[in-house]
Amino acid sequence: MTAHPFDAPASQALLERALAVTPGGVNSPVRAFRAVGGTPRFMASGTGPYLTDVDGREYVDLVCSWGPMILGHGHPAVVEAVSAAVSQGFSFGTPSENEVALGEEIVARVEPVGQVRLVSSGTEATMSAIRLARGYTGRSLIVKFAGCYHGHVDSLLAQAGSGVATFALPDSAGVPKEMAAETIVLPFNDLAAVEEAFAARGSEIAAIITEASPGNMGVVPPAPGFTEGLRRITAAHGALLISDEVMTGFRCSAAGWYGLEGPYAAGAPDLFTFGKVMGGGFPAAAFGGRADVMALLAPVGPVYQAGTLSGNPVATAAGRATLQQCTPELYARLDEVADAITGALDTELGRAGVPHTIQRAGSMFSVFFRDGAVGNYDQARDQHVPAFAAFFHSMLSQGVYLPPSAFESWFVSGAHDDAAVDRIVSALPAAASAAAESFATIDS
Repeated sequence: MTAHPFDAPASQALLERALAVTPGGVNSPVRAFRAVGGTPRFMASGTGPYLTDVDGREYVDLVCSWGPMILGHGHPAVVEAVSAAVSQGFSFGTPSENEVALGEEIVARVEPVGQVRLVSSGTEATMSAIRLARGYTGRSLIVKFAGCYHGHVDSLLAQAGSGVATFALPDSAGVPKEMAAETIVLPFNDLAAVEEAFAARGSEIAAIITEASPGNMGVVPPAPGFTEGLRRITAAHGALLISDEVMTGFRCSAAGWYGLEGPYAAGAPDLFTFGKVMGGGFPAAAFGGRADVMALLAPVGPVYQAGTLSGNPVATAAGRATLQQCTPELYARLDEVADAITGALDTELGRAGVPHTIQRAGSMFSVFFRDGAVGNYDQARDQHVPAFAAFFHSMLSQGVYLPPSAFESWFVSGAHDDAAVDRIVSALPAAASAAAESFATIDS
């Protein structure tokens, strides 16, 4: 395997062009490589488990477009479905059969979801679910958890993890204090804090929103009984529970995180949000849940929500084709690949003497460069971030593309065959050594 040089002249040239027309040269902050340094790689193509950048360098992809590419890049069934849809038209601004079919796929897979409304992004899905919860309860306060990211909705950009954690910004400029005041931020996995908040202001709280299994501060699964406790507390106070499965939905299992952890004795979440996998790489997302709650949406009820491209026929064709390929065999392969990578990662970091913790949610995983389990945002931030940057660049130079942030999940696909896994595993010893050298600078 030929080592890739640190410099990437074609990507650098594109970055310089981009900087003239786009803030930071990127259209989503984490892509800028600010957390790891160096030139962000501009990709030219993707095939199966591989990406090729504009400098002609090939990488095994462990980002998978931040989750959607569960089948790998350019899966034939998805390409065929998209080609057929495109030949019939790009967008109609009317209902179409594809959106009905995708809705049926989602409802069939997640038992508590009685109805869904399609939108174009995860941010739209969470924003709309929050509005619906407020409309249903007549209350305004929302509870979220530090480190959980629910899109760039004003009221939810408080201690939001992911890109915000990468840049060490606890909140975002441009969010009015009045909006932030409508959000109560609590530590994740702390039911006592939730009980206390509801004891104080339960009659004002419309909903709790939580990542079903957080992946935006690294992978931090809920502790046993935590989700069950949220359901019990919200039900007791007449509030709704919103489970954000934009990341975990249809990736952790056919029914997402709910399929792994549910059903719950206290009952299912009232609303769910979905994205990523259900769009197959196209802009598509959804929110759904109890039929009586969903019935408040216009045109049936008084809660307004709309979108010109919602249910786009091409995006829904891609999403439906993707979900139809998400079989038990696919999920078994994802787990097998994740087992192989995390096992080798643990071995090599241990051999190099690097403090680390690897955590998983289904086939999603991440490594924290610290000792001890991570159960909340403060613990996630208590790691040696420079070690990740050293590890990242070593892997990149060996042709493995990781998320360019210590606070993100790693993703695999059904296209990651044994050859791709071997390339990842063979890159780990040098990367572990690079991380160890970073830790050594602390002690010197």
